[in-house]
Amino acid sequence: MAAVSFEKVTKIYPNGHTAIRALDLEIRDGELMAIVGPSGCGKSTLLRMLAGLETITAGTLCIGSATANHLSPQARNIAMVFQDYALYPTMSVRENLSFPLKMRKLASTEIRRRIDWVAGLLDLGGVLDRLPRELSGGQRQRVAMGRALVREPSVFLLDEPLSNLDARLRGQVRGEIGDLQRRTGTTMVYVTHDQVEAMTLGQRIAVLDRGQLQQVATPEGLYGQPANTFVAGFIGSPPMNLFEGQLRQDSLGHWQIAVQGHIVAHASPTTVGLLAGEAVTSTGLVTGIRPEALKIAEALEPSFPATVLNCEYLGHETLVHLLPGSTSLTSSHEKPWIARFPGMISLQKNDMVNLAVVAASAVHVFGKSPNSA
Repeated sequence: MAAVSFEKVTKIYPNGHTAIRALDLEIRDGELMAIVGPSGCGKSTLLRMLAGLETITAGTLCIGSATANHLSPQARNIAMVFQDYALYPTMSVRENLSFPLKMRKLASTEIRRRIDWVAGLLDLGGVLDRLPRELSGGQRQRVAMGRALVREPSVFLLDEPLSNLDARLRGQVRGEIGDLQRRTGTTMVYVTHDQVEAMTLGQRIAVLDRGQLQQVATPEGLYGQPANTFVAGFIGSPPMNLFEGQLRQDSLGHWQIAVQGHIVAHASPTTVGLLAGEAVTSTGLVTGIRPEALKIAEALEPSFPATVLNCEYLGHETLVHLLPGSTSLTSSHEKPWIARFPGMISLQKNDMVNLAVVAASAVHVFGKSPNSA
């Protein structure tokens, strides 16, 4: 196993497109780092640079203590698993697993030892003599992972490995990958566009957008303290409600956050301190509230009105789409919000409700709105 570090790494293609821009990222020895972002953000390019399949335009890549910019893929001791499995169709599972070891000219006894080890690790003992076409999708994915693991790599790379599996099987194999990493302690870099995979697998998560690193944090840190509006809107399903709020001071000097003139929460000292020096008392602020941080207001509780647009009844919870204020969607430029309520709540289209925030700490303030004066 080995740690990996990217220091000001940049990738510019011959056509001038910058895929990765001055990226700094540390991946710890024995860590499962998930890289997540929308299509075209540069996550696969980052993985391919680490594997040696793409050259680095600028910056330094280190694997362990060695600078790897100019090392060949073979010299990096890295194994990679792709979404399409890439198994040899005419070879049995045993032959697929042994092929990379034979190419390295390992002794037959060592090859048998490693195949027995990985077959036990991935529950492949009963299918070693089958061809790939005789396996289920989950089994084929485990064979692909096994073929990488038998090499005993320093770093294990997974590029969207579950994309070809159905939803039920994705959940099963996702759990197997997490369990495999914990048992082996292998350094893994897992690239995906699926935030559920990133949040459930990554010990830490790196969020990319347009080639730039937006935030690196644990799943809890990423969800609870997003660094900016991109992370806030990308992480979470449904995503955070982002809107223009106001920071106001009452007659006693207490700072409060308002939505469309309605006080929704007291502003924390941290929020006020971050905005110190800005003329914010009447200036729009980019503010965010997670769907589960909204509730139906009780009597005398600070609240604001909203109009119900529609409800999604999911059994264990209801997602309610709302428009803050009493204006209909057709006559408003406001973006609808989503509130998450437990169980089955009885609301109908065009109902008026008063919403409150569960706690002041649930209101995130990201700074001045670009549209504010």
